[in-house]
Amino acid sequence: MLSFKTVDLEDFTLVHFETDGHVSPEELKSLKPPTVKGSRGVVLSGRGPIWLYAFLVHWYHPTLWVATYDPRLGGAVVVEVHGGNVKVGDVVPLNVDELLE
Repeated sequence: MLSFKTVDLEDFTLVHFETDGHVSPEELKSLKPPTVKGSRGVVLSGRGPIWLYAFLVHWYHPTLWVATYDPRLGGAVVVEVHGGNVKVGDVVPLNVDELLE
């Protein structure tokens, strides 16, 4: 089971997900991630399998850009860009734990 939380910031929306300890590929068939503004970036955050991240990056493909959060880097790595002031490989400074408090 997956649950989502979103936090709107100035340039992007944080989409954070949590699982109940197990998530199955079957869930992708009916999964409807939160709607976000396509004119902004999206940062994905949460502990999950790589195939879930691949699904979410594809889901949010129409947005301005997509990044995945990596706490070891102190931010989110941009992995897809359609515009804006970021490039693939940029790290957007961010502390997800502070935003989710």
